[in-house]
Amino acid sequence: MADEDEVRDELPDNLNVTTHLESYEFPDNSRRRKPGVLYLGVAALLVGAWFAWNESSPLINEGFLWAALLLAVVGVYSLTSGWRMQVDEKQALVAAQGAVGFAVGHASAQQVWRGLRSRPTWRVLIYSAEEPPRRRGLVLVDAVNARVVEHLVQDNPVEDWDI
Repeated sequence: MADEDEVRDELPDNLNVTTHLESYEFPDNSRRRKPGVLYLGVAALLVGAWFAWNESSPLINEGFLWAALLLAVVGVYSLTSGWRMQVDEKQALVAAQGAVGFAVGHASAQQVWRGLRSRPTWRVLIYSAEEPPRRRGLVLVDAVNARVVEHLVQDNPVEDWDI
């Protein structure tokens, strides 16, 4: 029997959907640009330090150039993969409904990234409005320009839960 003073696990207030009524805003991928600028700045400082003191200091060697090269590559990648998201999950659901060709009942959207430059994409899972749903679909919607990248629609398998 549990003691009334016993500490129990519970969800934080911001994760409890029964009390949290505000809409959630996904973080924008353009935040990747800030560390990219910092990486490039540190790389420039390392190259400058190497040019200024490589012959006069035993602490400065070719390792500074290798570190600068690595930071420059990561910095350029951070800058080029910092896409600004123009499409939220509600707009992605509307675009997905237009792609599948049936009235949508239950649906959910998940943010994912695709490609080498991590382009933000909404993965939308949708079911038709009938009860039980007869069709289902998976739609990938580009979060930068709302273009439907891919979609798959199929009949929802009938499941017999009476055992």
